[in-house]
Amino acid sequence: MSVRRLAPKELQPATFAFTPENLAFAQKQIAQYPAGRQASAVIAILWRAQEQHAGWVSEAAIRYVADMLGMPYIRVLEVATFYTQFQLQPVGKKAHIQVCGTTPCMLRGAGDIIDVCQHRIHHDPFHLSDDGDFSWEEVECLGACVNAPMAMIWSDTYEDLTKESFNKLIDGFAAGMPPKPGSQIGRQFAAPEGGARTLIGGGAMTRPAIELDAPKEPALADGDAKKPTKSASDRESPAPKAPAADATKENTPSGSGSKKAPKK
Repeated sequence: MSVRRLAPKELQPATFAFTPENLAFAQKQIAQYPAGRQASAVIAILWRAQEQHAGWVSEAAIRYVADMLGMPYIRVLEVATFYTQFQLQPVGKKAHIQVCGTTPCMLRGAGDIIDVCQHRIHHDPFHLSDDGDFSWEEVECLGACVNAPMAMIWSDTYEDLTKESFNKLIDGFAAGMPPKPGSQIGRQFAAPEGGARTLIGGGAMTRPAIELDAPKEPALADGDAKKPTKSASDRESPAPKAPAADATKENTPSGSGSKKAPKK
């Protein structure tokens, strides 16, 4: 992860304020939390500020949101700089491309996607193309590892990319006709390439029905009394044994007790 800092002062607007529509959205978000917990709405409100301000969060917007939520400026700055969903400097007017660069995507060709970005947009991330329409960056996992390699543009993901399909993707955004999000090879969600391979033709529903034996006795209705049954706690106890004979009567202990009188 690269160090994330705010854009230089010369790129920062002097002020920021929500439009009436976005202000109503922010107030609705705040109302969802108990009094004193309005800071919980910071991510949703920051995201709306980014959408209003050409796809990036300015320092003025951070201060505006902090004042709205009663938070120290540094706390909102920490949120904005921690999450890569927040852009901290100007991005492309038509598309900001986030290329996943973690292991599954790299193994499946993310390096080719980054190469296209470097040649068609700018050699370095976080820089605008010459016409200002595009920008790009490499990010951590975006959660579509099965359909690697993939990229996110604004709020949509484009998956199963190749050099050819990614070039067409950029062409579509440049012409104002972006392609349909999702897999670019026709894959259904995260199913195997080429279509489903299991549970086809009806899947588990094609198995013959299991015939169950009819109950020997009709089931009890709610109004029927339950038949008495032997308690599960009852158990058969063994018959008691007769007490053993007193062995002391036949075997008098030696060396103790009374002695017999001598015979006369």
